[in-house]
Amino acid sequence: MNYDYKFGNKFYNYYDKIGMQSTEYQILAPKQKQNEQPGMEYLMTPKPIFDNPNYQGSGKLKDKVAIITGGDSGLGKSAAIYFVKEGAKVVIPYYNEHIDAKDTLEYIESLGGECLLLAGDITDKNFCQKIVDCTIEKFGKIDILVNNAGVQYQTDSLNLISDEQFDWTMKVNIYGMFYLTRATLPYLKSGASIINLTSVTAFYGDPQLIDYVTTKGAIVGFTRALARNLALKNIRVNAIAPGFFWTPLQPACWVEDKIPSLGAMAAMGRGAMPYELAPTFVFLASDDSSYVTGQVFHNNGGEVMG
Repeated sequence: MNYDYKFGNKFYNYYDKIGMQSTEYQILAPKQKQNEQPGMEYLMTPKPIFDNPNYQGSGKLKDKVAIITGGDSGLGKSAAIYFVKEGAKVVIPYYNEHIDAKDTLEYIESLGGECLLLAGDITDKNFCQKIVDCTIEKFGKIDILVNNAGVQYQTDSLNLISDEQFDWTMKVNIYGMFYLTRATLPYLKSGASIINLTSVTAFYGDPQLIDYVTTKGAIVGFTRALARNLALKNIRVNAIAPGFFWTPLQPACWVEDKIPSLGAMAAMGRGAMPYELAPTFVFLASDDSSYVTGQVFHNNGGEVMG
């Protein structure tokens, strides 16, 4: 398997309209478009790189049980694979990406890991309760919750965001996180970890993702408040704010002309592949971060600093 994230080994110049400077950047993928959210990994060109074969687990999550929403593909898939490499058992709730989910399950099983797939809609609190119930029935406990699932839609103006789009974005990105976290809390014990996915866009305010950015800002507040609420119970709550990673969310959101420039605004001049974020998930899920709570980790190639 080729783990070179460059597409065609080409570099392009990108005109930074904000800084009025020409920036050299590395293309992540060619033009492409998917018409449904949250997108399908098996349709992407090139396929996201979700595992680094040189990564060797050391038992940091031995016998832990993790729920990872949207773990069928993208960042959640890579987190699930690295958790398994570290000895965890994983539960992956996903929406309707059945082919991607099957591929992920087979890959995890090839590593000797255990994985439970659950298809459904996290905006339904009854499904969130089912996720918890099935996890307890299958594995007997919950140690880690990763609220990763989300949707985003490119919209040029606030006036063009329909009530339906706004409502759906809020429900998937916020309500689903709230419902599942609330259902999970009674089973979390001292040492447990909750990891929420916000976004680099919450820190610079992407003008074409107003509703999405609103939800990602809310996730930062949710993370900080819940971290203080649970700190004395030794349950840690942190967030990750990824930059542009090559996941199904990108071609499902942006017009195809945008795709080659993803990550162009980062100081490193490139976007990234999912495996580059996975070790951060491991750190926050493991005892390595035993004195870390209420924090936001900025894995964005230097797009936002400070």
